[in-house]
Amino acid sequence: MDLLDRFDLDLSLDEAALAPDQSPARRMLANACIGMDTLDAFYAVAELRQAAAWVHDGDPAGRRKLVAILGNDAVDDFQRCLYYALAGRGIVAMLDDLAWLEALLERRAKVAGRLHARGVRVRPLVSPYVAAEADGPVGVFDPDFAQGPSWWLERDPLG
Repeated sequence: MDLLDRFDLDLSLDEAALAPDQSPARRMLANACIGMDTLDAFYAVAELRQAAAWVHDGDPAGRRKLVAILGNDAVDDFQRCLYYALAGRGIVAMLDDLAWLEALLERRAKVAGRLHARGVRVRPLVSPYVAAEADGPVGVFDPDFAQGPSWWLERDPLG
């Protein structure tokens, strides 16, 4: 099968993952999304960003949502992968990086939809996950979790 005549939906993620001007955190996030279904990835990141924003804003629904995301053993580890790649780096940085990723994935999903509507062939997306459910221990979390300094302090960019 010749794949050269198909559009690569992961191209923007590949470029972001390799871009020397991107932060290491954003390169990690882009790499984590390669192969993920376009809509699944977009909605998962949007849900995670919203939960983190709600926690940051003091909305109790955010804590419940974040606990549900991190403690869900019925789905793959994608959202946990993204969260823990950013955990402890500061909530503003986390929200900025998730918003950046969400916008990138939204554009990717829109392109996929337009290509599908036009009948353009795309390279198959091969999920990086070998199981549709969590693989390994999944924590049980209390919505009243203690918020450490990363929820209100930011890293000094000068060290």
